[in-house]
This record gives sequence, C-alpha cells and structure tokens, in this order.
Amino acid sequence: MDRPPLAKRLKRFLRYLLVRAALALVHPLPLGLAGWLGVRFGALAFLLAGGERRKALKSLTQAFPELSEAERLALARAAFRHLGAALFEVGCTAALDRELKQRVTWPEAERRVLEEALARGKGVVFVSGHVGNWELLARRVASEGFPCQSIAKETSDPRLTALVGRFRERGGVRSIWRGQDGAARHMLRALKGGEILGLLIDQDTKVQSFFVPFFGELAATPRAAADLALRTGAAVVVGFCQRQAQGGYLLTMRDVPLPSGEDREEAALALTAALSRHIEEAIRRTPEQWVWMHQRWKTRPSGEPSTLASRGSAPVPAR
Repeated sequence: MDRPPLAKRLKRFLRYLLVRAALALVHPLPLGLAGWLGVRFGALAFLLAGGERRKALKSLTQAFPELSEAERLALARAAFRHLGAALFEVGCTAALDRELKQRVTWPEAERRVLEEALARGKGVVFVSGHVGNWELLARRVASEGFPCQSIAKETSDPRLTALVGRFRERGGVRSIWRGQDGAARHMLRALKGGEILGLLIDQDTKVQSFFVPFFGELAATPRAAADLALRTGAAVVVGFCQRQAQGGYLLTMRDVPLPSGEDREEAALALTAALSRHIEEAIRRTPEQWVWMHQRWKTRPSGEPSTLASRGSAPVPAR
C-alpha cells in the first residue's frame, strides 16, 4: 500500500498529538468539571467551525422544516455543546469508571430486555446510533459483566484507532474493526458464542446499505445488522444512552422482532427500516443529542426514490 503524502502524514501526526495532549489535560479532572469545560468547548466550536455549523443547520432544515431558523440555530448550538460535553466526559477515564453506575442509570425493566434476548442463546445484535453518549452505553452494559464487542470503522490514523481500541477495551468492550482481516468471521463467532455485538447504523458510510426512510427522506443505511441477525437467528435489541434534564444519563432498550417470510432480501430491508425508525424516535426525544453535522442524506438513490421505497430491493452498492 502506498504511503500517504508527507503533508497528510504530518497533519495526522499533529492531530494525534493534539488528541493525546487534550486527553492528558482532561483525564485527571472530575467528571462535572470536564462536562462543564466540554460544553464551553462545544460552544466555541460552534462559533469557529463554520463548515460543520452549516452542515448541521442544513441537516436540521431537512429534518425539521417546521421549525423557525432561530429554533434550528439554537438546536444546532445545543448539539455542539452536548457533543463537547460527551467527549470531555469520556476523556475522564478514571473518574468515569468510578462513577459510571451512578451517572448512567439502567432501570431493571430495560435490563431485562437484554437479559431475555441473551437467554435465547444465539447472541444479540445490539443496534444504536450516535445519540446521547454511545461510548457510555457500551461501557455501562459491559460494566455489568455482559460480553460485548463493537463493530467500528478504523480511523485514518492507526495511532488513533489503537487509542480508541484501548479505551474501549479498558471498559470491557472489544472492537472488531471493519477493515481488519477476518472481521466477518469474528462477528459470527461472537454471536455463536452468545455475545453482544454492537453496531451503529445511523450514518452514510462506505458499506453495503439500503435506502430506508429517515426523517421523511430516504437515507443510505448500513444493512449489516439486519444481515447478521437474519443469518444467525440472533436476537435484535435497540438501545440508547441519553442525557437527562436533571443530570446523568438513562439507558433505554427494546427488543425488535425478526421479520417473517422466506425472502431474505425483503426481510433485511424491513428490519433495517424498523431499526432506523427506532433511531429516529430516539433522536426526536432529544434532538440536541445527535450529530447533525453528519451529512446523513448525502448518498442519493439512482432512479425514483418512491419506486425504490416501495420495491425495497435495491441496496446501495459499496463505495
């Protein structure tokens, strides 16, 4: 494989140093102070990162056309502040692990959803999105001794990938990187072993996808979760870790039944659409806690969207 140009390698190295320096500064802080600083950092980013701010406002216009421009601006600002707080909280690893169970509430009824899914003995495909704090979601579940692995995309810098992997592993969550050799085999082995396999499917990424509705518009949505569940018979659970107005986070979980029928392609599409609906519902509960700067509707279907939506037979080709 060709090495990237020197300028790109230098940029990646400087970014890595910046991340390490930020972690060194945040790591010893109390969680409350880290979150406070994160909110200020997010507010500053909203002012300075004009490109990301414009992307967020464009996404919010598409998702909430009924809101006024001022309301969408306030929502975008709140989203930047929330993301800053979530990032800084995750950086306080020592304090985070000490206070995790107090900070992230997991009601017994929500826990039973996961326990009953695991009791079926075929593993659990656990689906979530970039809502609230997805890193705390996985860490909280793993803190109770549940075997967890997450499927994630490698970053452009192997050093950052390793950094993220170490953070998750210290919290009891192993990572399966999509680009690694044997990734599919590791996923199937995890489910066969009765483990929880976590996937985030709310972004337009370079993977095999279906076009399914998302805030009233067709969006390219990864199909891997549906394919894995249908192939293995694993239970499917959607779950989220969302910040509460009174402070802290709350875990919510729901079992999603597998579609009936013999046509695997139609079943995969139906399940992907159902999972996307659950993610949209979670975002609508706390719209300021989603990553609106992501260009969710960037990839468009070829042909008439209405035809594709009704037929549901055309996955997005890998790009």
